[in-house]
Amino acid sequence: MNFLRFPPFSAYAAGSVAIGLIVSTGCSPQKSVVRLKEEPSRPVPVRTVAVSEVDVPRATRQPATVHAYYQADIHALERGYVAEVPIDIGDVVRKGDVLLIIDVPQLDKQHQVIEGQIKRLEAEEKSQQAQVRVAESEVESAEAALAEAKSQQQRVEAVVEAAEAEFRRTEDLVQRGSLQERVLDEVRMKRDSERANQQAIAATVDSVAAGIVVAEANLAAAQADRQAAAAETEVMRRRLEELQVRIDYGTIRAPFDGMVTRRTVDPGDLVGDGGGSAAADPLLVISQTDRVRVRIPVPESDAPMVSPGDSVTLTFPSFPDEPAMTGVVSRIAGSLDPATRTMTAEVDLDNENGKLLPGMFGQATISLTTKVAANVLPARAIRFSETGEAYVYLVDPQQTIAVTPVQTGLDDGNLIEVVEGLSTGQNVVDAHLQRFVDGQKVTVLEWD
Repeated sequence: MNFLRFPPFSAYAAGSVAIGLIVSTGCSPQKSVVRLKEEPSRPVPVRTVAVSEVDVPRATRQPATVHAYYQADIHALERGYVAEVPIDIGDVVRKGDVLLIIDVPQLDKQHQVIEGQIKRLEAEEKSQQAQVRVAESEVESAEAALAEAKSQQQRVEAVVEAAEAEFRRTEDLVQRGSLQERVLDEVRMKRDSERANQQAIAATVDSVAAGIVVAEANLAAAQADRQAAAAETEVMRRRLEELQVRIDYGTIRAPFDGMVTRRTVDPGDLVGDGGGSAAADPLLVISQTDRVRVRIPVPESDAPMVSPGDSVTLTFPSFPDEPAMTGVVSRIAGSLDPATRTMTAEVDLDNENGKLLPGMFGQATISLTTKVAANVLPARAIRFSETGEAYVYLVDPQQTIAVTPVQTGLDDGNLIEVVEGLSTGQNVVDAHLQRFVDGQKVTVLEWD
């Protein structure tokens, strides 16, 4: 690998020495050159610096993209024709503002039909309520008749008891001969008549009691019919409410404060189910831009070390003359995207002036909380070839130069991490104007 090129001073010096040798010796140029190679060159005095191991805070620099803090794609739920579009792109809207008005005449007609059905059901419910009141009256009437029959039954039972007592007394008197047999027959007939009357009253009581059972059954049936009518009316009312919600969807409102960033609909367009391309594409896009999210894809190697609260520095090509923005990691995805093997980290930024636009591209440097032990050298001790490859002048214990390629890592402007090529404690040439070659001797100077 060709890293080196001697500076003009060295070439001039070598040329002067060669010319001097030719003139002084009178020999041919070829012999003079041979003599120069045979004579050892004077070691170049250099100062060295050792590779040291330090704890280096890690950082990861990744592309970053600005996104709206919230973004809503507005679609039409119900099929209809756009009546009004009171907003356009760039308009600032507040939560609840009307964005679109869609005519849904088929739903309006259904609303009218259901309203008529509800009125009919309410009339039936009133009819059933009247039947319940009639059944309740029949039950009350039957209960009153039963009470009256039982009262008569008690009176007849008292009369029967009196007739029984009179019959026993008369029978006793007849047996003693105090009364004639004819009187006993009269008393017996009276007693039997009252017994028959008692049986008739008992049958009446049973009949009235059975009537009460029937009346109560009719009342229960009427109440059930009334409840069924009320339930059917309530179901129809719920259907009307559901239909009203669908009609209300025809008036589309802003879900949050934001800005209209896209509009693909015009008055007269057929939207919703069956509305062609408008059914698939959002009619409007509302974005909250007074606060934005900056999303950073963190590679798998750095993802485990990113945590919420890590400081972030952001730069955007759109603002080349402005200082970098700062923030912190607000949240992390916690998993890798299988397609890109990256984890998304988000930074929340205030954007009240609207300077950051969704879709802007920039660079983010996340300062990781994890520190790593790294071999470092001062930036001045590392050279770079014309092709950009890094190398150092390694000085061995015999003070001999070895041009050693290295792989660099973190660079804070003062120190550069040496990932491969050197070990801790090895010495390399510090800043020096001269270029060196493999095997060249040097004299190591002590630092003051």
